[in-house]
Amino acid sequence: MGTHRRPKPPSRARIATLGMAVGAVSLLPSQSQAAPNPSVDEVRKQVEKLYEEAEAPTEEYNGVLEQQQKLQDEVDSAQDRLARKQQEINELREKTGPLAAEQYRTGAVDPSLQLFLSSDPDHYLEKAEALGRTGDRQAAALRALESKQRELAQDRADAAEQLKDLRETRTKAKEKKDEVTAKLTKARKLLNSLTAAQRAKMAADQDREDAAAGTSDSPASYNGPAGGRAKTAIEFAYAQLGKPYEWGSTGPNSYDCSGLVGAAWRSAGVSLPRTVQQMYDAGRKVSQADLQPGDIIYWYNDSQHNGIYIGGGKAIHAPRTGKNIEITQVSYMPFYAASRP
Repeated sequence: MGTHRRPKPPSRARIATLGMAVGAVSLLPSQSQAAPNPSVDEVRKQVEKLYEEAEAPTEEYNGVLEQQQKLQDEVDSAQDRLARKQQEINELREKTGPLAAEQYRTGAVDPSLQLFLSSDPDHYLEKAEALGRTGDRQAAALRALESKQRELAQDRADAAEQLKDLRETRTKAKEKKDEVTAKLTKARKLLNSLTAAQRAKMAADQDREDAAAGTSDSPASYNGPAGGRAKTAIEFAYAQLGKPYEWGSTGPNSYDCSGLVGAAWRSAGVSLPRTVQQMYDAGRKVSQADLQPGDIIYWYNDSQHNGIYIGGGKAIHAPRTGKNIEITQVSYMPFYAASRP
């Protein structure tokens, strides 16, 4: 396999353990066309590139899922409205039915002839006046029925459009899920192509790099300068240290990057949007020089990866598949922007 050149990955990983539970998968061609085995360093670079490439569609998947839930709620509400209006129409039909039948029976003979033939003209006039009132009620009831039927037809059309949108959103969610899954599967196969000794070397290299970068996923307590809601959010994030990254997850046992940021601030009573892009768009931007503990850090761009600034040039984040929630230097990845909830 060829070596892919790429920028420094968003985070280095303890990738040796990922996929060990899965049987080794050979990536080599047949013996007659055998290609050289990739080196440990080549495998590592390819795996990190795949993990990096999976992060953007993960955030898109999160956004699509949020949209899908909103559409599902709208469809459920529309179905409730349709059921209520159908019941109202059924009740109006029951009321207008006898009135229409009565009008048919009394309208079969011309009113002037009925008066001439009546043996009690006074009684007939009283009856005619009553029938007139009945006719007014029937007309009003029929108008109400007609109005409800128009409303029902429009609601059905709206519901059909919402269902169409929901189906399209579900299809898009599946496409994004498949995209992420394919990249992670390819990474797992690459890891499974390594021997136990190679995986051990990769783990040792990872430990050295983490130590050099000051990265740690060991449980710890926050004792920094943050106060108020920011302190609550940071303390929540600290309590998640060591828990695994899982794409699409918002806790409590695992998180993706925006899932951790959202859950931390939610614990402080602040509701944030679901995705990195949405958080970036919604937050008040602050410069790197003005960073305060609790601010949201965005690395690379406005839609790929984020974490929470904790002070001292460090941040806590959920890195990516194969790693745990950790504390790292803000400068370990290219800083893009910051926002304050």
